[in-house]
Amino acid sequence: MLKEKLFDEIAGKISDVIAASPAKDVEKNVRAMMASAFTKMDLVTREEFEVQQEVLVRSREKLTELEARIAELEARLQTNNPQDAL
Repeated sequence: MLKEKLFDEIAGKISDVIAASPAKDVEKNVRAMMASAFTKMDLVTREEFEVQQEVLVRSREKLTELEARIAELEARLQTNNPQDAL
C-alpha cells in the first residue's frame, strides 16, 4: 500500500515536471508540424477510403457478372453459327 502511494506520488511529480518543461512545447510543435504535413499530403479519411473500397468491390462483382454474360452470349453465338468460328 505504501509502495503504491509512493509510486503514484512519484508518477504525479514526474507528470508535473514534464508538463512544466519545454518537452510539452516540443510535443505541441511536433503535433502541429505533423498535422500540417498530413494536410499537405492530401490524404483521405478512413471513411472516404472505406466508401471507395465498397465501390471497388461492387464494381468487381459487376465486372465478373458481365464477363460471364459475355462468355454465355459468345457460346450461344458459336452454337447458332458454327461457320463463323472458322
